[in-house]
Amino acid sequence: MINVTKTYLPNREKFNCYVDQIFESGWLTNNGRVLQELERQLAAYLGVEHLLLVSNGTLALQIAYKALGITGEVLTTPFSFVATTSSLVWENLTPVFVDIDPVSFNIDPDKLEAAITERTTAILPVHVFGNACEVEKIDELAQRRGLKVIYDAAHAFSVNRNGKSLLNYGDASVLSFHSTKIFHTIEGGAIIFKRKEDYEKACLMINFGISDYDKVDMLGINCKMNEFQAAMGLCVLSEMDDILEGRKRVWEKYRAYFARHGGVALQQLHPGFSDNYAYFPVVLKDEATLLAVKSELNSLNINPRRYFYPSLNTLGYLEATMPCPLSESLASRILCLPLYADLPAESQEMICSIISKHTTEA
Repeated sequence: MINVTKTYLPNREKFNCYVDQIFESGWLTNNGRVLQELERQLAAYLGVEHLLLVSNGTLALQIAYKALGITGEVLTTPFSFVATTSSLVWENLTPVFVDIDPVSFNIDPDKLEAAITERTTAILPVHVFGNACEVEKIDELAQRRGLKVIYDAAHAFSVNRNGKSLLNYGDASVLSFHSTKIFHTIEGGAIIFKRKEDYEKACLMINFGISDYDKVDMLGINCKMNEFQAAMGLCVLSEMDDILEGRKRVWEKYRAYFARHGGVALQQLHPGFSDNYAYFPVVLKDEATLLAVKSELNSLNINPRRYFYPSLNTLGYLEATMPCPLSESLASRILCLPLYADLPAESQEMICSIISKHTTEA
């Protein structure tokens, strides 16, 4: 079975050493030593400050909204994983969808200002498939209009420009460390805050608002990362160079093939930022072609993913829908191909040839 992604499992002996430490200490959660070490190493690796580990990426978004005092309407993209929208609705915030740039797949910054109302308090862009948004344009607009910016950077681990992390833009950036991500802690996530005071507020929020054994300072919730998750993170982080290099080889082989053979449209990457080889999306001519490609690959036990689908502005639980034709068109035609370091070469070649066959026939 060839799935769209494959969880990276690090050296088991290394993981067992951390497990032994956890058993010896008896400290399983509540800001344990292993978690503290992971926070230190991650902040250094990513080149960020005020990094807070949490139990998953969706709760990371929700804590960021709370810590930054977001209310009312939030401008966001319709082309993302459902958590980007559902986390807003769950927190009684109103997503206002702004259509995308059809070649970068990111929110179109030139369409943001027209969507601002007196109820708008924040912008929630997504670095789609790790491709950096037009962060300077977005941050300039937000500062001029007095809005907060939270970047959904779930896919953007390790992306940088000239050594400066993409995660340093905005008021906060949120990462997902789900097991399908290039860096993972089994489940998990992180928030990187611009301001120390927001970070300190969020530290209380993720532990029920408790500041001391007998003192509760504010309303909070439980979304702490545990020691076993942190141990997995430390092991994976120690092997990131190998992970990225292996993924790069597969990604570049796809890119070279479709550059030669055409038949699909590829995401246009931000020229100023690095790539982390997290995903390889292809855009087909129409939905019928996509379904034919997917069906044939599935028959061979190869499972690409319609990612992202559907366009989030069409979700049934929204109080009001709004048209986003570019996102809706892209969502109906995009397919993410299997991508991981040990993807068999013959499987990758078969995937490419099947896509070429259908796109030549289309």
